[in-house]
Amino acid sequence: MTLVIDAARPDDSARLGPLLLRAWLQTYPNPEVGIDEEWIRERRGSSATEEGIARWREFIEAANKSPDSLFCRVVRSGAEIVGVLCGRRGDGVSLGPMHVLSHVQGQGLGSRMMTDFFTWAGAGTVSLWVTEYNESAVRFYQRHGFTTTGERELWQGRLPNLRMTREVEAGIDHT
Repeated sequence: MTLVIDAARPDDSARLGPLLLRAWLQTYPNPEVGIDEEWIRERRGSSATEEGIARWREFIEAANKSPDSLFCRVVRSGAEIVGVLCGRRGDGVSLGPMHVLSHVQGQGLGSRMMTDFFTWAGAGTVSLWVTEYNESAVRFYQRHGFTTTGERELWQGRLPNLRMTREVEAGIDHT
């Protein structure tokens, strides 16, 4: 299976919404905090609807028009998209969403996307939110220089997230 990291294209929007829903269903069910398939579908299912797909198309088109402000890369496996990493530049740089489907994890794709993202982000602070009980994601971000800030949120009143940041220095290898 050949996996290619590439800039997102507007036509990818029809596959990105379903990818996000699939990634959420693989990653976030947790009976201890009351998150099950139904809860996820109620809150993230819209990403796979016509409206959600249209929002993705708008984001990708905006990223293509303003590549200094918006970042979006996908991982392609043939016609299938199996991963995505996006970011925004505003007062600072924020990373997210980032998802890689479980069947292609462990092949270095996340690290390769992070290298591209850090190159795009340049020097400064990069921040993200990560689900607290997604321990593999927390470790992944720590391996890439992120530390927790102590800031927490309950997304939609239930999903426990941690804020993480990383200082990216000018002239330093970002991998």
